[in-house]
Amino acid sequence: MTFLTFLVIFSSGSFLFFGVSCFFTEHMRNEFIRYGLGKQLKLVGSLQIAGAIGLGLGYLYLLELSILAASGLMVLMILGFGVRLKIRDTFLQSSPSILYALINAYIALSLYNAL
Repeated sequence: MTFLTFLVIFSSGSFLFFGVSCFFTEHMRNEFIRYGLGKQLKLVGSLQIAGAIGLGLGYLYLLELSILAASGLMVLMILGFGVRLKIRDTFLQSSPSILYALINAYIALSLYNAL
């Protein structure tokens, strides 16, 4: 397994997990209320699920789809980082969003260069 394959599996699995949890867990509902985004919970969850599926299937069948999905997830996480800064979360609380943004940027660039 290559490093890129590992990152694609890790990212798509993570976003699938968190996207689904937006629909079914009280914890995610409470977090989005804390962010001031309670009404956007299902939208964000849907975007995470779509990005996860696009990233995984695109990696297997259509690299352009995977590049688009990774880029979308990167933007989603940059926006999430901005929300964390706005509500004055600590760097440790905010770091997963920027880490996922960097992972997806790396995936998108690596796949683009592979075309």
